[in-house]
Amino acid sequence: MKVIIMGCGRVGEQLANLMSAEGHQVTVIDYEQDALNRLGQNFPGQLIKGVGFDHDVLLKAGIETADAFAATSSSDNANILAARIARNIYHVPRVVARLYDPRRAEIYQRLGLRTISSTTWGAGRIHELLVYSEMDAVLSFGGGEVNLVAFEVPIHWQGRSVKQVTIPGEISVVSVVRNGKAFLPISGTELKPDDTLYLAVAASSIERFNAMFGYGEGD
Repeated sequence: MKVIIMGCGRVGEQLANLMSAEGHQVTVIDYEQDALNRLGQNFPGQLIKGVGFDHDVLLKAGIETADAFAATSSSDNANILAARIARNIYHVPRVVARLYDPRRAEIYQRLGLRTISSTTWGAGRIHELLVYSEMDAVLSFGGGEVNLVAFEVPIHWQGRSVKQVTIPGEISVVSVVRNGKAFLPISGTELKPDDTLYLAVAASSIERFNAMFGYGEGD
């Protein structure tokens, strides 16, 4: 995949190295040479010094044939402008813009832009670690209304079925990992020692979840 990354701060640098390590063709744009130097002399991709929403710079980066574009600079306005140009003018199939101000996210989503807010993500992740302190919070969906959590089957649930764990609209078993292999369970699947459960849990049902699995007060 041909990927263009605008902005070579800490996020842009890590993204560029990650995509490059996976074998993608990566081009990084930044208006500061010192920022581009973060990637070092051994970086296999293309480095372009310039403004990431300038058409000449984008054309030099190969925007017309790009498969993906990520705007990761420290400026929300620059990121959104560059993302809109990539999507609306050059029709890049996959475009993502980084946002610092989560209040803008809804506006840009209505414009058809995919955004990620480090502020929202960070707050959500801290919330997960606080609320699900006894287990591993794997992923959060939407604004944190639903969370995917993973934990080993408690002793008092061993021998019971997936159906007994499921509460429609509140708690659903997504997957079971047994002896290092994951599978999709059916309602009659029996829970065994050392099983790891992956459950989708509604945030509004956390107290019921804690009571069901014996977490929280009175453990």
